Amino acid sequence: MVGIPPEFDLQNYDYELPESLIAYYPPKERKDSRLLVIDRKTQNFYFHLKFSEIVNYFQEGDLLILNNTKVFPAKLRGKKATGGEVEVLLFQKPQGFKFKTQALIKGKRIKKGTQILIEKDIEIKVLDKLEEGKFLIELITQTLPLEEMIYQYGKVPLPPYIKREPENEDLKRYQTVYAEKEGSIAAPTAGFHFDKNFLEELKTRGIIIKFITLHIGYGTFAPIRVRDIRKHKLEPEYIEVEEEVVEEIRKTLTEKRRIIAVGTTVVRTLEFIFQRGLTSYKGLCDLYIYPGFKFQVVSGMITNFHLPKSSLLLLVCAFAGKELIFKAYGEAIKRNYQFYSYGDATFII
Repeated sequence: MVGIPPEFDLQNYDYELPESLIAYYPPKERKDSRLLVIDRKTQNFYFHLKFSEIVNYFQEGDLLILNNTKVFPAKLRGKKATGGEVEVLLFQKPQGFKFKTQALIKGKRIKKGTQILIEKDIEIKVLDKLEEGKFLIELITQTLPLEEMIYQYGKVPLPPYIKREPENEDLKRYQTVYAEKEGSIAAPTAGFHFDKNFLEELKTRGIIIKFITLHIGYGTFAPIRVRDIRKHKLEPEYIEVEEEVVEEIRKTLTEKRRIIAVGTTVVRTLEFIFQRGLTSYKGLCDLYIYPGFKFQVVSGMITNFHLPKSSLLLLVCAFAGKELIFKAYGEAIKRNYQFYSYGDATFII
């Protein structure tokens, strides 16, 4: 397309990935996933068989920040009044006996006025059809509150590229060990590689660990539908950053120590609060990071491998440079690294 500089052309952020390299299941142990270290300064890569070897790249005094959001069972299966099967992905955790929210709905001839039944206990009314396949819906129940009912009927909202049904093990593994504040429809997957013992080990090595909250919504994984990436709009997501965390960030920046973000959600949160004057905050975050962005807080990032032409891939390219990231991804593919949510990790330093 004429007039779009190459660094802003979505087509330049595409790559081929063999289906066999998409991780359908997590490794047996969390820290058994593989690790690829990407060094921005030297432009080198370091390949490791186990994520636990990341300890060799930490320095005493590093501030490690993780996202303690918790995934709720946001996927519901039901039937229309006509009998057709329907799958509903809720954008927010419902509460009470009547709750309105946006959702994605898979099914035939879904329109305003469509009624969906989840067994006999939850009725869903389609109030409006929105753009890009989204719907405004209302959930109604006469028995237990909806926040309890979804645990009876809801399933883990595994990403669509994991082409299998959610299993009982996913209730534990599609969640970080430090998940605390419920509200996400997708997990902060960079945190999957940490278990409690490993986090304690990092503390004994002088690593400072703090938590923020970003409830991951549809915006994080919504496809980019414009060729010029500058025109994409990221849907706002709710974040919480406590004053204690802000104080630690200020101190770390003043002392010129490293701040390492576990996941793109943490990167967005930290850079967003810096733009707001580095103060505690509870509210919506709409920061969209793409190449050309100037990072002010984050000096290192632990993250998984991301989908082609996604906002998450744009973020890591902004952090490390597109050429370096694509070269690293190419090497990872040659070495049969596992990609996406249940896949292997990168540490960009």
